[in-house]
Amino acid sequence: MSDLSLPVVSNILAVRSVANDAEQFFPLLTTSALRVEKIESHGCPSPAGVWYDQAQIEWVMLVTGSATLVFASGDSLALTAGDYVTLPAHCKHRVEWCSEDACWLALHFGD
Repeated sequence: MSDLSLPVVSNILAVRSVANDAEQFFPLLTTSALRVEKIESHGCPSPAGVWYDQAQIEWVMLVTGSATLVFASGDSLALTAGDYVTLPAHCKHRVEWCSEDACWLALHFGD
């Protein structure tokens, strides 16, 4: 018999936040090199005039729902469940629109 216990299994979709009037961030894993978080958008886009400008690379997947990302360049990306994109460090972006059920998985990491 092994002294190791089984890893804990969690489900990104199992628990939803009670509040639904603002975007909410839930850390899933944080190390010195990597941050993984669940983001529930609740149909709330980024606040007007706010641009995300992160020092790390961000890989983000839309797990459920649909959304539109807009970039400082004026370009936009329409996303549906299962779509993912890698955003370079300092790639200014914002969520222009998203559905009520928009749920994201985001990984933030260095080079």
